[in-house]
Amino acid sequence: MPCSVPRPVVSGSVSSSSPAPRLTSAVRLAPAADAAPLSLCAREPHVPADRLVAEMVPPPRFDAVRFDTYIPDPNQPSQTEAVRVLEGFAAGLGGAPGGDSGRRRLFGFGKPAKPAPAGPRGVYLDGGYGVGKTHLLASLWHAAPAEPALKAFGTFVELTNLVGALGFQQTVRTLSGHRLLCIDEFELDDPGDTVLVSTLLGKLVEAGVALAATSNTLPGKLGEGRFAAADFLREIQGLSAHFRALRIDGEDYRHRGLPQAPPPYTDELVTKTAYATEGASLDGFADLLEHLAKVHPSRYGALTDGLTAVCLTGVRPVPDQSTALRLVVLADRLYDREVPVLASGLPFDQLFSEEMLKGGYRKKYFRAISRLTALARDAGRLTGTP
Repeated sequence: MPCSVPRPVVSGSVSSSSPAPRLTSAVRLAPAADAAPLSLCAREPHVPADRLVAEMVPPPRFDAVRFDTYIPDPNQPSQTEAVRVLEGFAAGLGGAPGGDSGRRRLFGFGKPAKPAPAGPRGVYLDGGYGVGKTHLLASLWHAAPAEPALKAFGTFVELTNLVGALGFQQTVRTLSGHRLLCIDEFELDDPGDTVLVSTLLGKLVEAGVALAATSNTLPGKLGEGRFAAADFLREIQGLSAHFRALRIDGEDYRHRGLPQAPPPYTDELVTKTAYATEGASLDGFADLLEHLAKVHPSRYGALTDGLTAVCLTGVRPVPDQSTALRLVVLADRLYDREVPVLASGLPFDQLFSEEMLKGGYRKKYFRAISRLTALARDAGRLTGTP
């Protein structure tokens, strides 16, 4: 069932077969925005494997960040210490394990990698959401003295999706030619992913690839509150040995000294704004949730290609955990791409039930709330509100 796209209220009647109505001058449309908005629900992107590899770079929001643009909280010395340690880590990453690019290895060419040195081959940034972990991880990627083709940056979900697209052995061959692999939001959602990633990182460490990761949980605590299987816990402990953990304390910078998130707008204002904003999408929230179930999360980035804003009507609590986790991935992709979100209905801090916010995935949900709130603030400029 296709998404229903709300239309602004205009005088006169419009049949179901008629084109989208033009708005009156009172709406103050932008000159180029004289057609119906885009719809996320109308998009069914197909992403080839080579694009997944090529896009393993810091997202647009973090393209220009560097260590010297990170502003440590003077009340949190661990933030300053993290910058110092990471700068030293980056300085030690000159050269490349095998001298060949990951793109050559994608097609099976290249020399064998040099043996890995003994000891931990990575750093692990642990801290709450909004303390700047992704900023620091992206800064490390930019600072590492190696060409971009020898560095990879992606979320944990994107890494598992890459394995799904290429196969395990091909992913090992592709990434083993890299000097550095940065993994953002390291969250283990099921024992299968735990074994998969643990084995993959072990192979990459053997090939001499340096690792860096962020998460909201210390390596030895990953999965806590979700699964209690002995095999799962054993895999986690083995994985943690690859990293030196750096704790980063602090409050969510997105809300540090900033006003509260704006309250939701009316359906009418959201719809009018979508029509008045070139490149904006307009969807009913319930329809969008239904559509996300039909699109693999690895394609959520492509789902948002070219959008200048996402407009949603009728935001309401998500009905179940599977839906909630898909929404988390979409929120991450929108935040990475700095796409503002304008919405009506309930505020974003009411998306997830109390049970969800106390469960094993609570940190993902709090991150999504934090990021959607930041994007809701960004959307204020579309309506002319502060």
